[in-house]
Amino acid sequence: VYYSAFSPIPDSTSSLPLQKPPLMREHRLYQADWLMRFYGFSQPEILAGSNDGMLDLAIDPKLAWALRNRGRFPVDVNRAEREALLRVPGLGTKVIDRIVETRRHRRLRLEDVGRLCHSIAKVRPFIVAEGWSPGALTDKAGLRQAITRS
Repeated sequence: VYYSAFSPIPDSTSSLPLQKPPLMREHRLYQADWLMRFYGFSQPEILAGSNDGMLDLAIDPKLAWALRNRGRFPVDVNRAEREALLRVPGLGTKVIDRIVETRRHRRLRLEDVGRLCHSIAKVRPFIVAEGWSPGALTDKAGLRQAITRS
């Protein structure tokens, strides 16, 4: 699959935009496609709650979905099915495979998950681990801002 942002055409009709869209839009389309192909998301899930069917350019589609569906979190990394872990922002397929493999031998702590993933700040509000519970962090009103600042 190949996505390309619109490129303005010189001397075109006034019905076409005169400016290029932000390159982040193209990036978000690739992220959404990846979520549908490898993470089990559907298009309506990704676009639910979006403005005019457009993806939020400020945050990735997986995080946007998680923020709209806070009732599904936190997910226990020591017990959850792979499908539930695939919905956690900040966890990719390779990290999830390592989590599933590691938890066969021992219980995972937050520090263990932090060593496996790139951004524990993004993951922390959405998981439960041995010795860690996000408490009210998942329900925090400014969660989006807190995650995007870290």
